[in-house]
Amino acid sequence: MSELCVRSTTPHDAHALLALQELVYPTIAPWRRDQLAKQLEVFPQGQLVAELDGRIVGCASALVVLWDEWADEHTWTQITASGTFTTHNPNGFTLYGAEVFVDPQLRAMGVGHALYEGRRQLCRIMNLRRIIACGRLPGYQAVALKMSAELYAKKVLWGDLNDPVLSFQLREGFRYCGIMHDYLPEDSASCGHASLIVWINSDFDSARPTTLQSAMTPFTIDRP
Repeated sequence: MSELCVRSTTPHDAHALLALQELVYPTIAPWRRDQLAKQLEVFPQGQLVAELDGRIVGCASALVVLWDEWADEHTWTQITASGTFTTHNPNGFTLYGAEVFVDPQLRAMGVGHALYEGRRQLCRIMNLRRIIACGRLPGYQAVALKMSAELYAKKVLWGDLNDPVLSFQLREGFRYCGIMHDYLPEDSASCGHASLIVWINSDFDSARPTTLQSAMTPFTIDRP
């Protein structure tokens, strides 16, 4: 029986991760090795991979930010410092999801859910207030001449349309907050736009500091 788990990313995962990212996004340039190395240096706890029978089949990357500094419209390049995550701020209370991708052959097989659950567990363990992300809208290009990105997202919320990413995120308990325009210009399927989403950590304890100032060891999350 196949075994899926989510664990912390290590430097040894770089080759497999970059190859998988290039497979998932053939029209978007993958990370460079130096970007991935910097992410692991800056915030190793936030970098997760999904592994199936010893093979990497997905990835979820994140940093921590002071959300008040980024609540206005921003781009992926700006908030991730061009993918280096040097904008990571240990004083923040928001886990910012910078990237998620899954092997196309394993979509709808629970890999994405396992990665999202890994992030939620990380958010709880670190006593962070929330997870915020800007998700792709890969179904938007097909209807972009008929409606705005805002109306498209509303129709997804209303159940009139299905978007491969936003519909999945809503099922994962995220709330839709609006559209980030020109978030990732090279993402032609989304016409460059993204949906701003949030998940609130109900276990957050405002009387307790986050664990970012203390050492954390890599962890493994078994598939639910």
